Amino acid sequence: MDRGHPSPQPSPEPPAATPRASRSCVIAPVRAALRLRRRVRVLRKRRLLLPSAGPDGGAAAPQSGVNSGAPRAGLDQPRFFTFEGPAELSSRAPRKRRRRSRVVLYPEASRKYRPRAERRSRAQHCLLLLAAIVGFQVLNAIENLDDNAQRYDLDGLEKALGRAVFGQPAAVARIVALLRDYLATHVHNRPLLLALHGPSGVGKSHVGRLLARHFRAVLSGGVPVLQYHVRHHCPQPRPAQECREELARRVADVVARAEAEEKTPLVVLDEVELMPLALLDELQGFLQPQRSHHFHNAIYVLLSSNGGAEVTRFVLQNASRALSLRPAGAGEAGATAAQAEEELSATLQVLLARYHPLWQGAAIVPFLLLDKQDVVSCFREEMAGEGFFPEQAQAEHLAEQLSYYRVAGREFAVTGCRQVVAKVNLL
Repeated sequence: MDRGHPSPQPSPEPPAATPRASRSCVIAPVRAALRLRRRVRVLRKRRLLLPSAGPDGGAAAPQSGVNSGAPRAGLDQPRFFTFEGPAELSSRAPRKRRRRSRVVLYPEASRKYRPRAERRSRAQHCLLLLAAIVGFQVLNAIENLDDNAQRYDLDGLEKALGRAVFGQPAAVARIVALLRDYLATHVHNRPLLLALHGPSGVGKSHVGRLLARHFRAVLSGGVPVLQYHVRHHCPQPRPAQECREELARRVADVVARAEAEEKTPLVVLDEVELMPLALLDELQGFLQPQRSHHFHNAIYVLLSSNGGAEVTRFVLQNASRALSLRPAGAGEAGATAAQAEEELSATLQVLLARYHPLWQGAAIVPFLLLDKQDVVSCFREEMAGEGFFPEQAQAEHLAEQLSYYRVAGREFAVTGCRQVVAKVNLL
């Protein structure tokens, strides 16, 4: 190695970065940010708490550490018009600013969709379809409300009663209307109680027989029908309690068979005026709501002469308008007939309810007296049934042998058509 020329020394390597130096590189910006943030807070507080004007009208000297420059115009002015001065406004506590919700901005180049919460559910379409189906079913049920009544052929029943029952068009129309309303549906909350009242021989028992015959023949297999005659099923020496138990057993059997066949049974009770009070109490028990629902779907027809004297008195006192009582047409005559029928029914119901409370819930159908022409029709019908030629002169001759009430130029039979069968049998 040449000593005159020293050999070149290797260049010193840069010192490695110490952990302290790297930490200072991170902390310094953070401290600067904290100092700036602290200073901004101080400036905001002092700007909100600016001193008010002095007594001489000049502004007070600015505090140290705050920008000594004059505040910009409008900083101490209220943003909204009030009746308070700047001093009062500056002394108020600063209001907390509500944080506004950010508005969602959609890009202009993209399609906009509703949020999922605002989208219309598909179940609404199913709900509308279900509502339409239910409405259609209700409308169809209203239009076909009499489908159940058509099974019983009430139109045929009305025609049969009109041909065979003389002098009672208003009563026949009333009976058919009550049956049509009741038989429109199969399920009911109470039975139908028809009470046919009038003097002897006006056609009450005849109507009961026609009703029983029609209901037995109207449906396949027939409708369960019970015909109960007091003189036959409960004669006078028989104990009333025994008759009551038998009647309850018969009615329960008919109602049970009708419920099994989904039909409405018919119970016809004739000569109710001779029925003991125990049997009337049993009949009233059938109408109570606490009874089984099988007893609610039934029709009870009471045939009685109770109130016959009241019907006779009413017809004789109104003999001058008796013609208007018969037809049930429209116009003034029809209105008069309906009003007279309501008056008579109300009178009978009050009278019969005093005898027994069974008639309080009954539909009263009064049967009026028959005039002479109705009796002649009864004779001709009976003669044709017995095989005789129904001559008009012979029928009028037989009708002359009966007794009549003669009032206002009209003749009403005292016994109606009750003696017609006996007179024809003598031919």
